[in-house]
Amino acid sequence: MEITATVGLSNKADLSLAYTPGVAEVCEAIAADPALTRHYTWVPNTVAIVTDGTAVLGLGDIGPAAAMPVMEGKAVLFKQFGGVDGIPICLATTDVEEIIETVVRLAPSFGGINLEDISAPRCFEIEDRLKERLDIPVFHDDQHGTAVVTLAALTNALTLTHGRPESTRVVISGAGAAGVAIAKILLEAGVQDVVVTDRKGVVSSDRHDLTPSKKALAELTADRSGRSGTLADAFAGADVYVGVSGGTVPEEVVATMADDAIIFAMANPNPEVHPDVAHRHARVVATGRSDFPNQINNVLAFPGIFRGAFDVHASAITEGMKVAAAQALAELVGDDLTEEMVIPSPFDPRVGPAVAAAVAAAARRDGVARA
Repeated sequence: MEITATVGLSNKADLSLAYTPGVAEVCEAIAADPALTRHYTWVPNTVAIVTDGTAVLGLGDIGPAAAMPVMEGKAVLFKQFGGVDGIPICLATTDVEEIIETVVRLAPSFGGINLEDISAPRCFEIEDRLKERLDIPVFHDDQHGTAVVTLAALTNALTLTHGRPESTRVVISGAGAAGVAIAKILLEAGVQDVVVTDRKGVVSSDRHDLTPSKKALAELTADRSGRSGTLADAFAGADVYVGVSGGTVPEEVVATMADDAIIFAMANPNPEVHPDVAHRHARVVATGRSDFPNQINNVLAFPGIFRGAFDVHASAITEGMKVAAAQALAELVGDDLTEEMVIPSPFDPRVGPAVAAAVAAAARRDGVARA
């Protein structure tokens, strides 16, 4: 990564414009009208990529210094696939209050905040409270990027199996950041029977060990359908399995799913259900890996989402904008839809522009666009 200027600086005249005295005129204009920041600074095209290093990839709590390479990689993806400038910020604190206050104080330098690799359940509170305090997009990619791409892939998979969202049974293993967001976006998209499991089984209100975030999740999911019990209990007759937890699901459990099942086993590097096993019992199989077909990859979502939000100077990223992003991704597959291709490639040049356009239009519909 490097930072480069967008204009030349080769002589005395250039220097007088780039810095003193010429820059003072811009400063005075912004002081008189802060909205001019959107036109004369890097702010409207720059996202802060913020982490505390507590949930990095599959590596866990490795701290802020070791998290920097991932944040740099994220910045490269933002630029390559969305034309968005990203600045990695690794914070030397895991305290919720300190993280929130730090980001609030940094916010004037950025057009949006991308939260990254912050462990659950702290990530939920951090995101929610930053949304309340800031008038720029705040997006936790581990939650919402994963959810958007999952919904897109599932939309196309259900087309192949002739399934309808309202009659589809979904089991999600993993009640962390990604599992919670996937459950919420599927409900938003019309799926009515969603069950989330953790290490102790179905997250339902008849359990007495639930955190506040899991209690709220239970009310949205298992409590509506009256389901409880173990992961195996949830699997029996299910149409869709979404894995964002790690571990291994025994084949005899997988075999109890409904006909024409859909399996998205997204743990890296080892999927919860190996594709060889999944293909024996499912019609459509996806993973989080690039060496198998149908990779559920966040890079399909977050660059275009921020590009679209920045293009209309959105004050937030709404549920409608996320669903619109998923729909745009699903539609790109078009006539190429097969069991081996339910989601486009990250290198499809249509992806970023299509997601950005859908997100910008949704921002206008949802009333958060300012341009």
